[in-house]
Amino acid sequence: MSLHRRTLLAAAAAGSLATPAIVAAQGTRVRMGALRLIHSITPFFYERFMPEGMTVEVIPFESPTEGKNAVVTRSVDFGAFGVAAGILGAAAREPVTVIGSCCDKGMAVVSRKDGPVNALADLRGRRVGIWPGSTQEVFIRERLRMEGMTIRDIQSIRVSFSEMHAALARGDIDAYVGAEPGPGISVVSGIGKIVEFPYSTPMGTLNMVFATHFETTQRNPQLCAAMMRVHRRASDFASTNKAAAIEMAIARLGMNRAALEVSIENVELNWRMTPQMIERSRTYAQHMLELQQIRALPDFNTFFNTRFSDDEARTA
Repeated sequence: MSLHRRTLLAAAAAGSLATPAIVAAQGTRVRMGALRLIHSITPFFYERFMPEGMTVEVIPFESPTEGKNAVVTRSVDFGAFGVAAGILGAAAREPVTVIGSCCDKGMAVVSRKDGPVNALADLRGRRVGIWPGSTQEVFIRERLRMEGMTIRDIQSIRVSFSEMHAALARGDIDAYVGAEPGPGISVVSGIGKIVEFPYSTPMGTLNMVFATHFETTQRNPQLCAAMMRVHRRASDFASTNKAAAIEMAIARLGMNRAALEVSIENVELNWRMTPQMIERSRTYAQHMLELQQIRALPDFNTFFNTRFSDDEARTA
């Protein structure tokens, strides 16, 4: 058994949720997965809020699926990624458990500024960049349905979030369903325009979650409690200090300042698993089932664990 594993097990046996310092005393190093997106900026502030004796390593991922897989395989201890990736994993009975929220909003449908796409209906027959398995894919499918269309009415092109603006600029696609700061980059550069922010569905502004491996919640609740507190403090700080969030994104992710100043207005950092967040997530999973993106609904009793969020809310 590895030293890291022994440390986690020892901490799990040592006390209650009220004593996260037990974990800190073990010299725990936490591996945190985050996405290369402005609405995944919260983990990059963890370091300043870590308890004494604990350190954090933030590992950036390109896609939500990569972030979720890292949690499932324990390549990271915790991860921030889109709720869609989490649902896909949980529906396949992978041991991923959501213990907090991370961000709402952060997405947009973008088209070429000089092009004919000005409304969602104009996407019919057009080449649209979409990242399969992403939160954005489920949102655009539902918005198309609301407009009397399906995904078959457009030409869905597989494009990663980081490549969407470039693909639009080259003319490879006519529009994309992107994640910030992509839309901000397209707008600031003069290449793109916002068609809509797709928040009019029953899923509202739902986007990213804070998750861990199911066994971590069972064997080391102290670590989960400690990281929930760090996550809350970092989220509160970043959401009320937008200038600091922009500077962090520039320093750690190499993002464009002008684009970030636009993008951050479409980002709502948060941490608490509210009843509304849970309800929207269940609605989201039902949509994925109806779209045949999953074969069965997740076991919500293991996929959601509000214990740490609720405990933290009582002390916030």
